[in-house]
Formats: sequence, C-alpha cells, structure tokens
Amino acid sequence: MNNAKFGPAGTGDSFKEQGYKTSLQVPGYLKNMGLTWFEYQCGRGVNISEEKATQLGEKAAQHQIGISLHAPYYISLASKEEEKRNNSVNYILQSAKAVAQMGGDRIVVHPGGLGGLSRADATALACETLKKAQICLDENGMSHVHICPETMGKINQLGTLEEVLTMCGVDERFLPCIDFGHLNARTHGCVNSADAFSRVLDQTQQALGYDRMSMFHSHFSKIEYTDGGEKRHLTFEDGIYGPEFEPLAELIARKGLSPIIVCESSGTQAEDALYMLTCYQRACNA
Repeated sequence: MNNAKFGPAGTGDSFKEQGYKTSLQVPGYLKNMGLTWFEYQCGRGVNISEEKATQLGEKAAQHQIGISLHAPYYISLASKEEEKRNNSVNYILQSAKAVAQMGGDRIVVHPGGLGGLSRADATALACETLKKAQICLDENGMSHVHICPETMGKINQLGTLEEVLTMCGVDERFLPCIDFGHLNARTHGCVNSADAFSRVLDQTQQALGYDRMSMFHSHFSKIEYTDGGEKRHLTFEDGIYGPEFEPLAELIARKGLSPIIVCESSGTQAEDALYMLTCYQRACNA
C-alpha cells in the first residue's frame, strides 16, 4: 500500500534553475518530478494573499499535490509574556486560514524556547496555549485543520519527542510533526537506526494510538550538530551526520503507515524527497 506522501519544504535550487518563477508553478514542477506533497513556508510570517492561496490550492488539486504549511518560526508557546502567547495563537489562526485556502489541513508549529522555565512547566504552558489555539480555530471555522507541534533540534528548545506527544494530548486532532533530523541532532546521533526509528514510532503509538501514529507528519533531512544540538541542515550527500532514511522507509512500508514526509534538505529538498519516495517504493515492493 503506497500511502505515504513525499515532497519538499519550499522549492529548492532546481526550481529556479529550471526556469520556474512563481509559487503557482510549484505543483506542476513537483508533479513532473513524481512527487505528491508540498509544504508552503511561512516561517517569516503568513504573507500570502487569500487570492494567491486559493489559486495555489487550485493548481495543487489539478496536479494532485497535497499541501501543508509551516507556521511562523517566532511562535512561542511557552513565553512568560501573555502577549507573546496570545500573538502565537493569532499566528496559528493565520496559518490555519492560509492552508485552508490552499485546500490543505495541516500546519506545522515550532513550540519555541523554554522561556526561562523548567521543561515541565514550559510544556504545561505550551499545552495551555495550544488549547487556546484550538478553541480559536474552532470559533473561526478552522476545526478541520490539524495543528502539528514539531520536535526540535536544539537542546535548549522545547520539543523533545516526549514533550511533543504531551502537546498532542491536548486535542485528538493534533498530529505530531516528527522531525527525525532534529531528534538525531538533539541526541547527538542516537536516532539513526531501525531500532531507534522503531522506538520513536512505538512511543508515538503508545501515547496517541495507532490511527494518529499511522498518519504522523514528518520532516526528514540530514543535520549537522554540535554539543547544543542542531547546527545546520545538510543534503543527502552528507556521509557523516545522518540520519539515513532507508531503515525508516522499510518500517513505514512494513507497518502499512501513511505519513506525510517533508524533506528539509538545504537546496536539494525536492531531489532528496524523490530519493526518499524511491526508497519507500522499493521497500513496499520488497
């Protein structure tokens, strides 16, 4: 069952190199490559107009490309300042409205920093903020949009797997964004094997149940790390840091899962997403 979807975060270098110019050309570009997903980037703010978002959604539907959206990086779910937390709720609402206009129903949310709190207190405050965000979405007709809290790569950030699964416990519609590169970076290379990937999926299933685990959202890229965790995103050419995708592809195929796998490689995200799709198809046919 080839149910997993693959695609890039943003467009990468080859998009411009091949003469494409506008985001409305992205669905055709991805369709030509054989990919099936696109994650629209709003890391610096939700600045796309309703008209353009709708047009992008129409193009995506025409080319059978699914769409998710990355919410602004400056969201801070656990800030000590109530104003910043309330602003974060508003950014989540803006993101949900934009992805809905595109015909999508998933937004990826960075939890942010610890805000000078203990990890437990920061997680509890983040859960409170996310609960407010879901209420806000429900009140604005966005109840179908899944908030996907993301595991983070720097050790001093909120976003271990355990913390993200706790956040997903706030509402049954939440889905985890499991960034395997981030998990590998924050554990200094300990999430880079079939056993490690299996533990991540088992832990997710134990916390959220099989159905939500089976449709998890994911980012995957190779990431250089230091003592503090994530340093920079690499390409699949890297042979030092990892993680390697093949063992995860085999797990996804064997378990019959249907995740969304978004590649965040540095500049080669579309090509590396295609490589992951090829690995997955090979595993499905093994």
